[in-house]
Amino acid sequence: MSQNIILTDLEIKHKTKRMAYQIYETFIEEEEVVLAGIADNGYVFAEKIAQELKSISDLKIILCEVHVNKQNPQQTIQTSIPAQEYTNKGLILIDDVLNSGTTLIYAVKHFLEVPLKKFKTAVLVDRNHKKYPVKADFKGISLSTSLQEHVQVVFDNANNSYASLS
Repeated sequence: MSQNIILTDLEIKHKTKRMAYQIYETFIEEEEVVLAGIADNGYVFAEKIAQELKSISDLKIILCEVHVNKQNPQQTIQTSIPAQEYTNKGLILIDDVLNSGTTLIYAVKHFLEVPLKKFKTAVLVDRNHKKYPVKADFKGISLSTSLQEHVQVVFDNANNSYASLS
């Protein structure tokens, strides 16, 4: 199956910067915000957004890695920080690709177990055919794809990041 590049490294950087501005605009009245990235690529993307936010704002950024068993999302979800650190704060749940919505909806459920000031979602690629009623508040790109197609995001520190469709 052939692979089509849908986002180049430069395009990912531009989309990350735009999303950081949108997040800052939404959370401008907050002193701190939690960026909860779904392991593995979602967390890498959260780190990239955090880097942009730090360059454009004085928000205190708390990074949180969210571990979801993608084969069995009903299993207990683990976070790298205790719940007290995100209670009553603004939180953005971040992933690289919103595919069926399964991973995101179970992660949303986890964070709804504590009170939050504001809760948003962000993805780099939104595939537009979801199994669950979940949406991305901030998205890099929306794609209408078939169920047989696969979107892959590769983050590379040597400026070779890309998103592809195969």
